Amino acid sequence: MKNLSVKDLVLMAFYVALFMVLDTFVNTLGIFQMPNGGSLGVSTLALLMASYHLGWKKGLFVSVVSVFAQFVTGPMYTPDLLGFLLDYLLAFSVYGIACLFPNFGYFYTGVLVTNFIRFVCSTISGTVVWGVDLWGSIVYQATYMVPTLILGLIIIPLLYKAVEPSIKK
Repeated sequence: MKNLSVKDLVLMAFYVALFMVLDTFVNTLGIFQMPNGGSLGVSTLALLMASYHLGWKKGLFVSVVSVFAQFVTGPMYTPDLLGFLLDYLLAFSVYGIACLFPNFGYFYTGVLVTNFIRFVCSTISGTVVWGVDLWGSIVYQATYMVPTLILGLIIIPLLYKAVEPSIKK
């Protein structure tokens, strides 16, 4: 990412800040908070919008920076490096590439694919890192990931269509 403009830097900082605000909001209110980590992913809306608005390279950068911003906004549930990689770094960074998948009208495939990848990462972490059986991990992850997916599939197309006229390609 060479030659970033001031506008690019401001927009990237905006999406990281928005992620932090939304993450803090969810952690403070306890919306869909699971007892051992995981919650309604309202903050992922900022990462998805960054990808669709700024492209995959800048979106990926915003997503990676946001992972480390989570250390500031709330508790991170991870016992080791593998848990951090699966539950945070891979699971949230993937949102940065959402724009690489085609949209079909108001159906944004990238929202579906990235949430599915996060679900798989978290499910693997549940079995490998946390020692939960496969079906237990699937059910646990689904309790907050399905609502996160539905939220993204509804909100992202509406948000993007609202800001699209102001985005210069």
